[in-house]
Formats: sequence, structure tokens, C-alpha cells
Amino acid sequence: MASDALYDRIGRGYGAGRRADPRIAALIHGELGETGSILNVGAGTGSYEPVGRDVTAVEPSQAMIDQRPAGAAPVIQASAEALPFGDDSFDNAMALLTIHHWPDPGRGLAELRRVVRGGIVILTCDPLLPQFWLLDYFPDLAALDGDIMPGRSGIEAVLGPLRRVPVPIPHDCVDGFLCAFWRRPAAYLQAGVRGRMSSFARISGVDDGVARLAADLASGEWVARYGDVMTHDSLDLGYHLLVAGPRGDG
Repeated sequence: MASDALYDRIGRGYGAGRRADPRIAALIHGELGETGSILNVGAGTGSYEPVGRDVTAVEPSQAMIDQRPAGAAPVIQASAEALPFGDDSFDNAMALLTIHHWPDPGRGLAELRRVVRGGIVILTCDPLLPQFWLLDYFPDLAALDGDIMPGRSGIEAVLGPLRRVPVPIPHDCVDGFLCAFWRRPAAYLQAGVRGRMSSFARISGVDDGVARLAADLASGEWVARYGDVMTHDSLDLGYHLLVAGPRGDG
């Protein structure tokens, strides 16, 4: 399913629960630097776009574009695979939790490299760790991640050498992506929360997993099996930045 069609279907109300977490934003903005123009590809509702910077957003889904707040960066409806800009149009770029949705990631990355003369910051995730408790209730998530998450080697083949920056997820993360609620399991019982996570729109057995999770939370079984996660303030669940330098570096 193309990303624009998927988000036109599930993206209504997306902006309400997918807000920039300040700790994650600090990591992203630090890698973008303090000067120069920025291209945000797969921009969604505009989370993590630095305020007061020269930002241009690209987003294929009209449903997402419609939710961008007043004063957000200007947005162009287009796909990553066909960026409507000339060569070397931007100093830097960001692509956050988006490349696994691109129909042709290789072509999209090549386009990104073509139009950006400086650094590129990608937020992505490794396939979910087998020991992450969420997989016990929604096992299809593991196969999905293995299928759609682009590997580092493929990205590096297009963008050149990459630096990996881990992004630990705080226990009170305000950006409601898939693993944000690792210490708040009851959140996954809410259809509105799951509806802002594209993964749940792609897997089967969701109702069964929700029912089992609800039962285990009610009985205390979840705490007995997974309660040790409650002792952590943040958790490394495979989210990371891949940072490419300016064209020709390395």
C-alpha cells in the first residue's frame, strides 16, 4: 500500500497524538546543525521541524498536509521518489520514520542525495527486538518490521558512509509512535492510539492481541511477566538516527 493512500486512510487525527518529543527533537536538531536550509521529506504534520529555520516540507498525503498547524513550514505535495527541486537545492535534509513507507526507498534516497548538498538525518528503526513484550501480543509486528525496515547497508550504498546515533525512548514519550508506550501498556488498548501507528493497519490478529493484553493487565499477569520494564526511565528499542555527511565526504 502506497504511503499516501495509507495515511489518507489512517491519518485523520494523526496530529493529535503524534507530537514532537523534546528529547528526541534535541537529538535531531543537534545533528541538523544551526544554519542552512532544510528539506523535510515525508514530513507528515510537521513534527520535529526546527522553528525559525528555512524549512521546506514534502508530503504525499493530503490528509497529513491538512493537519499541519498554522505557521508550519511551507509544504509541497510530492513523493520522495520524484522531488520537485533542482540539484543541490538544500543545505541539509531530514526524513523521520518515513523511508520504510516509500514504495521505492532506493530511488527516494537517490533523489534526496541529488537535491541536498549537505548532511542528511534519517530517523529509522531496526526490526523489533524479539524480547520486546509487545510482540507477545502482536507477533505479526516482527515479520512486518523485517519486511519493511530498510537495512543500513542499502541506505549507505546510496548516501555514502553513515553515522549511527541511538535514540532511546523515554518512558513518557509524547510522540505516539509504535514503541512509545513501552511502559504504558494500557495505551495499546485504545483504538485511537493504535490508529496513529501505521503498523497496526498492516497486520492481522489485532483484536485478539488487544483482548489478551486487556486480560493480562486486568489479572496482573502483564506485571508478573514484564513488570521489570517499569524500573527503566528510557529504553533502547532499536530507534536511531542515520546521519550522512555532505556529498563526497568519506
